[in-house]
Amino acid sequence: MAGQSDPQLSLFSAEEVEFIAEDEMVKIVPNLRMDALNFVCGDFGPFFPQLATQVPLWLAVALKKRGKCTIRPPQWMTVEKLTQVLEAERDSQRVFEQLPFHYVEISRLLFDHARDDIPDVYMVRSLIEDIRDVRFHKVETNLESLNERAFALKINNLSAMEVNIVRPFVGRALQAFYKHDSPDLIPDQDRVSDRRPQVANNATRRHLRR
Repeated sequence: MAGQSDPQLSLFSAEEVEFIAEDEMVKIVPNLRMDALNFVCGDFGPFFPQLATQVPLWLAVALKKRGKCTIRPPQWMTVEKLTQVLEAERDSQRVFEQLPFHYVEISRLLFDHARDDIPDVYMVRSLIEDIRDVRFHKVETNLESLNERAFALKINNLSAMEVNIVRPFVGRALQAFYKHDSPDLIPDQDRVSDRRPQVANNATRRHLRR
């Protein structure tokens, strides 16, 4: 597992998961006064210079592109916090540290569109990449424990991207184990079709009225 979303295996593409993550709320600091913005998903604003407010990530990126705000990185996107998470991930081979469900997508969007707003951006990026690598290695270790006796797999604190990559493989693996152990319980399409009721040839046919 390379830690990347394979469109042939994942339920969603990386772009689709990122699209969902854009609804996460982040703080921005406007640099101008602006009336409230009204959208189907809700109203945001009014905005005042140097007064922080929360908006969806997609709106923060849009305003940032137009030079109308700066984006405040989430509290977990600091060198100190990420260093603690990385050390904890390395110390435990089974337990996953609790991170935002969309931490991968949020960090990627901020690196792409607001890197100048992130203190120590290169160190932050490196730490997040290290955390991802360690977590995917642990996921692989958990998957190696799957056997024919497994009917489910529980891994706490996985992120959206990690779940998206792992879930299709786990589902197919468990189905294969289940089918191998209990083939009689797996519906066979040929047998199912044979069991469908057949209409007798001598049955009285009902004619439609004209």
